Amino acid sequence: MRFRFLCCENQSFTRMKKIYHLSTCDTCQRILEELQPLNGFQLQDIKLESITEEQLDQMRKLAGSYEALFSKRARLYRQKGLHEKRLSETDFKNHILEHYTFLKRPVIQVEDQLFIGNSKKVVAAAKEAIH
Repeated sequence: MRFRFLCCENQSFTRMKKIYHLSTCDTCQRILEELQPLNGFQLQDIKLESITEEQLDQMRKLAGSYEALFSKRARLYRQKGLHEKRLSETDFKNHILEHYTFLKRPVIQVEDQLFIGNSKKVVAAAKEAIH
């Protein structure tokens, strides 16, 4: 029974339309405006509603690694001296779960596609997938 439940849950995840963002981030807000209309999308402000381990694991399946989801531009990255360490996949995962700032933003999921970050190329590709 448990496997069946997880299987169905994973299938619904790949049909999901969701954007993980920060409402206090001007760049995230600009991108959300650019992507309008966002019919059928669920928005999750990661500062107000923390990412769960299950959500992060599902994102990793689509992204290929936790490192792809990790922001090395976060202030805490340098403050904690992480730039001087060799981080493992488990380290990347744990840091993202520990503090929302370590998630590269926004993360836009359009069914089984994941668009990570705010580069013009990524935003353009997400916009094309959405519309």
